[in-house]
Amino acid sequence: MTDLSLLQPTRTVSVRDVFGIDTDMSVPAFAERTEHVPAIDKAYRLNPQVTQAILAGFAHNRRVVIQGLHGTGKSTHIEQVAARLNWPCVRVNLDGHISRLDLVGKDTIVLQEGKQVTQFQEGILPWSLQRPVAIVFDEYDAGRPDVMFVIQRVLEREGRFTMLDQKRVIQPHPYFRLFATMNTLGQGNLNGLYHGTQLLNHAQLDRWNLVTSLNYLEPAEEAAIVLARVPEMDTPQGRKRVDAMVALAGLTRRGFSVGDLSLLMSPRSVITWAENISIFNDLKLAFELSFLNKCEPAERAIVTEYFQRCFGQELARTEEPALAFLHEH
Repeated sequence: MTDLSLLQPTRTVSVRDVFGIDTDMSVPAFAERTEHVPAIDKAYRLNPQVTQAILAGFAHNRRVVIQGLHGTGKSTHIEQVAARLNWPCVRVNLDGHISRLDLVGKDTIVLQEGKQVTQFQEGILPWSLQRPVAIVFDEYDAGRPDVMFVIQRVLEREGRFTMLDQKRVIQPHPYFRLFATMNTLGQGNLNGLYHGTQLLNHAQLDRWNLVTSLNYLEPAEEAAIVLARVPEMDTPQGRKRVDAMVALAGLTRRGFSVGDLSLLMSPRSVITWAENISIFNDLKLAFELSFLNKCEPAERAIVTEYFQRCFGQELARTEEPALAFLHEH
């Protein structure tokens, strides 16, 4: 494996040439790809404002956080910018199972010359700090308090990290970068959609230099992504079907925003639906298995109406089990 600690950016790329954004900004980049550089996804659509915020993070060592609803591609957006810069990138999901020891490191027992000895194993945070790595904290607003205070130490631009157990101070690598994504912007689970999220410490939020939001794409762009992901649907009939699928997703998002639905279709859900159509060769069955069965029974009639409005055909009637039992008896 490549020794990342020895790597340095050796070239500068024009944002206008590489990302197609009308700006004179230039960004350092690496000449070669390593195993930690994400693969380039040509089907992914980069949002200009979010891209500029991420690029500023890479170029000027700014701490950047991206907020948005699920399925908008927040983490993927950071990865795709890193991929075009050949910048090593590591994603860490701050779910409830990630502890302080996972981030910082812990003593482990290893075999040396046939004997068991105790040896300190670095966690992902000190490992990344010492290398030209962009670390992305996913689900940042779901992190445990003990984990968040560990991260707070390195949120300063030149924030050094003290390893108390090792009595060692780590100086960040000049090209270490820090990003995060979250659903709620640290305000907690206000609408009931994101259980497990926390109210974030304001002192911590204040340490993020750039905050940007990533919303759902325009229908035409979303349809283009679906077709790029499922190219067998890129036919005249398939494109018409995908347009209707995206329109249905838009209706669920509007229904969610006004309180009619407790669940919405993200772009990820639409892509999954399209992929399942290819598997089952059945539009309705794929929709039921991809989205409808996730909905509350009381809301399925609304979703069924959306389907009829977009496709001009009825779904099979979906009833609650108790009602179905009464009808049969």
